[in-house]
Amino acid sequence: MSLKNVRLEVMKFLEKDVESLIEKYLIPIETIWQPTDFLPNSESDTFFDEVKEIRELSKELDYDFWVVLVGDMITEEALPTYESWLMDVEGVDQVGEKNSWSKWVKHWTGEENRHGDVLNKYLYLSGRVNMREIEKTTQYLISDGFDIGTDRDPYKNFVYTSFQELATYISHNRVAKIAKKNGNKQLGKMCQIISGDEMRHHNAYSEFVERIFKVDPSQMMLAFHHMMKQKITMPAHFLRESGGKISSAFEEFSNTAQRIGVYTATDYVDILQKLINRWEIDKITNLTDDAEKARDYLMKLPARMYRLSERIKIPENSFQFKWVEPAIVK
Repeated sequence: MSLKNVRLEVMKFLEKDVESLIEKYLIPIETIWQPTDFLPNSESDTFFDEVKEIRELSKELDYDFWVVLVGDMITEEALPTYESWLMDVEGVDQVGEKNSWSKWVKHWTGEENRHGDVLNKYLYLSGRVNMREIEKTTQYLISDGFDIGTDRDPYKNFVYTSFQELATYISHNRVAKIAKKNGNKQLGKMCQIISGDEMRHHNAYSEFVERIFKVDPSQMMLAFHHMMKQKITMPAHFLRESGGKISSAFEEFSNTAQRIGVYTATDYVDILQKLINRWEIDKITNLTDDAEKARDYLMKLPARMYRLSERIKIPENSFQFKWVEPAIVK
């Protein structure tokens, strides 16, 4: 049996449990938070006063903060790309009504959609950013699309989502702490609850991987090895401003995020180590010789990457993005 057919068999075998995992990790639409819970009520007589408060509190947050918040929002707004990519994974039947994997992707997408929605509206109301430039960057990111190196392989895709969801948790959680520290409790609460969603999703995708390790350990190990050897390509890697080339904005955005401690090279390695620990890579048995070599590589990788991360030098000066005007921020 080909590797592709084996993966399909594993996906079908695991599908019987997906409905229970949806109940475990996703929240019903009628009870989950919605963007309007954190935004001024446009039907209320106090709407303009609430908008004024957002604009005043926004003045307490500096240029680098707004750059990171904008980048986080744009990454969330590229959701159409993520859904179409997951719907094309082997074992996910977007047409079949009874396909539980398809149901997972659609429900996950519904939850994720709220993140970009609330951040977009907040940025618009803040008066601190150039929304038209942001909108162009968002459209570029969706129109350009991106290749994260997973192909249609569910094993590689689930490694990617396990890693990526934890990375977004870290980013949103750190942004929340900075906002609260600067007196913006509502923005802090909003980003914190987004980070909570991301952690739930991380736990879900991590459990998918755990279940695959139990039934197809060698191929799952090789998929993990493949993704970490080529490095996880964050969606923000493909950012570009108007007039720029694909990925032209990523390095400066990454520098900004590292400079204010929102997401750093060390965080990347920390996530890798957490996945190795969670999946108990050192304890997995019945591996082929190739999978054993892959395991050895993975076990040694964090120490090597920590050493490399210590050498990274971050520029002290902020790059001038078209998204944010320095004259109107703290």
